[in-house]
Amino acid sequence: MAKVEIVEFKRMDLRDAVVIDGFPSVGLVSSIVANYLIALLKMEYIAVMDSDSFPTLSLIRNGEPLGPARVYARPNLKPGEQQIVVFSTELQPSAALLRDIGGALMDFSVAQRCKMVIAAGGLIVEREEGMEPDETGEIAVYGIGSTDTAQELLLKADAEPFVEGVISGTAGVLLNEGKRRGIDVITLLAEARPDTADARAAALILAAIDQMVLHLNLNVEPLCKEAERLEAQLKVIHKDAQRKSRPSEVERIYG
Repeated sequence: MAKVEIVEFKRMDLRDAVVIDGFPSVGLVSSIVANYLIALLKMEYIAVMDSDSFPTLSLIRNGEPLGPARVYARPNLKPGEQQIVVFSTELQPSAALLRDIGGALMDFSVAQRCKMVIAAGGLIVEREEGMEPDETGEIAVYGIGSTDTAQELLLKADAEPFVEGVISGTAGVLLNEGKRRGIDVITLLAEARPDTADARAAALILAAIDQMVLHLNLNVEPLCKEAERLEAQLKVIHKDAQRKSRPSEVERIYG
C-alpha cells in the first residue's frame, strides 16, 4: 500500500480536539464544510498530509503555497472553546489510497489525543420520479456513530439515524477504524445533488456539528448564503485540480 504521512510544521496542543474529515464527497459537501469552518474559526495551517501517490500540484492561496491535503487548527483558544482540527483537500483520491488516508488520519488523532472524528458527506437518495425530499422540500441529515458514546452524542443534533446502507470513501474507512479501535467516529450525511456542489446540504451538516460540539448557535439560512459563496470558489478549484492531475493518480470517489 502507498504510504501516507502527516508532517507537522507548527505544534499545537490538540488534546480533546474534534477532528473534521474534509476529503471530497458527493456534492462537495465535506469540502464546503471544511472550508467554512477554516474561515469561520480563523484556523491556521499546521500540517500537511502527503504521499508519493498524490498528484504533483500546489494550491496557491493569498500568495502562499499549500500542500495537496492540509491540516488546520484553531489558534489562541479562549477558556471553554472547543479545539477543532480540519483536514482539507481538493483531492479525490483513488480507492487504493483510501485505507492509507483513513489510517493516517486516525493515527494522527490518536497521537494528538483528540477525542473524536467527524466525517461529513453527501448522500444520494433514490426516489420515484417527481418525488421531493418532503412536502416542504427540506432535506434530512443522517448520522451514525462507531461507538455507543458517539451514537449518544448524535442525539444532541437534528440527525436521523442512518440504519441501513453503504458509506464509502474516507468516511467509510474512518467508521470502520473507529469501530475496530474503539474510537468515537461520527459520520453525518445530507442528501446532496451528485452533479454539482450542494451548499444547502453542507449548511445543514454544519448546523449539526454546531449542535454537537461547537455551540455557536449557527443559523442555517445565513450559513446557506456563505456556503453558496464557497461553493462557487470550490467548483473552480476542484475543476482546476482535476485538470492538472493525471487520471492515473486521481479518480473520482464519492463517499
